[in-house]
Order: sequence, then structure tokens, then C-alpha cells
Amino acid sequence: MVFSKGRTFSSEHAAGRDPRTGAVVHQMTAHPSTNHPSYFLHSSFWPDQKAILFTSYRSGTAQLFEAGYPDGEIRQLTDGEPIHAFSPVIAPDGGIVYFVRGGEVWALERDTLLERLVTAFEDGQLGECSLSADGKWITAAIKRAGAAGVAVGRSDGTAWHVIEFPRTVIHPQFSPVEPEWIEFAGDPAPRMHRVRRDGTGLECLYQHDNNEFLVHETFLGTTGDLVFTVWPFAVKRMSWRTRRIETIAEFNAWHITPNRAGTKILCDTNHPDIGMQLIDVATGERQTVCHPEASNQGSQWKKSRYAVAEDWAAAAADKEKSLSWMEMAVDTVYGPQWTHPHPSFSPDEELAAFASDRSGHTQVYVVELSQSPRRPR
Repeated sequence: MVFSKGRTFSSEHAAGRDPRTGAVVHQMTAHPSTNHPSYFLHSSFWPDQKAILFTSYRSGTAQLFEAGYPDGEIRQLTDGEPIHAFSPVIAPDGGIVYFVRGGEVWALERDTLLERLVTAFEDGQLGECSLSADGKWITAAIKRAGAAGVAVGRSDGTAWHVIEFPRTVIHPQFSPVEPEWIEFAGDPAPRMHRVRRDGTGLECLYQHDNNEFLVHETFLGTTGDLVFTVWPFAVKRMSWRTRRIETIAEFNAWHITPNRAGTKILCDTNHPDIGMQLIDVATGERQTVCHPEASNQGSQWKKSRYAVAEDWAAAAADKEKSLSWMEMAVDTVYGPQWTHPHPSFSPDEELAAFASDRSGHTQVYVVELSQSPRRPR
């Protein structure tokens, strides 16, 4: 099979019901390669929800594709140098996809497939992108010359700069209500930090050590507050203003994604995998949406603390790590990311995209939330 930018392929769609919840689940891809939606911090659907964006290795390297929803054809969007597999983010109007190649941020016009270089950091490696709510600003984690930090600039390619940080930075993201603020994770502990996009106001939001395993923090929709997981015990909320922390629900929530209003949280689970859960923020009550049955790899998820030196040493002895820290691929400590479901809402919040390798290769799935007779937990 020949792969190239703009080429179209037949639909790979199949639909069925989750045998335990009855939810309608659409399998969007079936190629015997790794295929997955965007990272859980972003929706993988175009604003009109007529297609879903995904990364696929079917051509031999990580490239962008889209599949018509529910059963349209598949179109290849990029070729050439591989992209950062979890970096793509769709602009609010759906006209552009921003993504990373090495130390570069690129903009892809959906209609024409023309690509524009937004910015480049020589000898740098960027992580996944995040957009401000108005689509005018982009931020990404960066490593270069042995230093780490937050790269931020305008989507038109101007005003780019790096805010240095003494430790590894993970998925910085803009506040949806105060876009001059960026929240980001430091690795290892303490985890949660914030900084203004001009580099001022850098501060740690919560002091803790490596034995308190905070992960997957994000904004609780337009409440402006933060929500995070204390793995594997609870989902918690932090006030952006006072830093007061309160527990939303106590269970093994993993990757969490709130709706825009901040009233619901969708998440996957692990150790044990009890399926994707939909949490009511006000009450903590939850319902099982469906069961992705992904392999959920990663030795550290069996523990309730961050990886320390001996964990990384054991992983290195077990399997040589050949990819960079931001490619999030062959990592036996936290797991190949494509083996994790990473659920995310559609724009109307009636659907959720997720990944699963239950068939032997990771594929893209969509579950219908509005028609799911979910079981209370």
C-alpha cells in the first residue's frame, strides 16, 4: 500500500456494544499498526464532529490521519519526517492542526494540507502542544542543551521564548479563563506549578515528595480550578485562588478529562481496570461508560510513588530505551503511551474517543455517551 499526504483510504469502521454496559462503541481504525487519538488533554474531533484526528504508524512513521465519523473514509494529512505522536492539537475553528516535529512547531491547514513552520528551536526537543482558548498562543515543554523549560509564543510565529525550569517539564497548558497563565508539571515531585506566559509569577502550587504520586493535572473546565489524580487513591480539586484541596472521588482514576463546565470528569482506570468512568464533580458519584480492555502497560502504575533512580535503572537493564523522553514510547516505567486509553470528550460532549490495544494493535475507538445505559458504581 502506498502512503502519501492527501491520499484517501476506505473506511475501517465497525460498531458494536460494550457487553457489560451496553454502550455503542465505534472502532474507527483496523490497520495492523499503532493508531491512537490525540492526548487526553485535547479533543480528537474536529469542531463539526464529522471526522476524528488520529496518529498512525501505518506508513512506517508517526503521521497524522483523519477518519470520517462514524464511517467515512480515512485521509492521510502528513508525510515525511515523523511527528511527535501525542503533540497534535486542533485550533478552535478547526481550520488548523498544530503539531511538533523534533524541535519545531508546525501548522497544518486541514483543507489544503499546506504546512507552515511556526517556530524552531535548534538542538531542542519539544513535547505535546497546548493552545490558548482563543487559539492565539501555543505552549510546549522543551529540552535543549541539557536544560528544561516551557516554550511559549504566538501561533503566528512571533514572540516565542523559553521559560527555564530546573527539572523536566510535562504538558504545560493554558488556563481556559485566564490565558496569560500556564500550568505545568515538574518531574519528579513537587509536581504542580504555574507561570505567566511572559515568564513572571513562577511558583509551586503544592509541595509534596515522591511518595505522593500526583499525576495528570489539568484545568477543571471553565471553573478555572485544577483537578488531578493522587494515584491510585483519589481525584482531587485545587482552588486556583486559595490552593485549597478537596477530594472529589476516591478510586483509582487515571487519565482524567473534565467537560467544559467542570461538572463531569471522564477517566480511565488501572490496577484494577474497572473501565472508563464518568464522575459527577458535585457528588463524586460515577458511572461505568465502557471497558476499553487496553493492556495499560507501565511498571510504575503498580506503585503509589514516582519513579526513582532504581526504577529507571531496572527499566534500562530490562529494555534499552531508544527514544527521547518526550516521544513517550518505549518506557517500561510509565508504559508505552499508546497502550493507555487516554479518553477525551467530543466538542458536544456526547462522545468520547479512546485508544485500546485489545486486538493486538492499538486502534482508535469512539463511545457514545448519550446513548449509553451506564451502570452506577
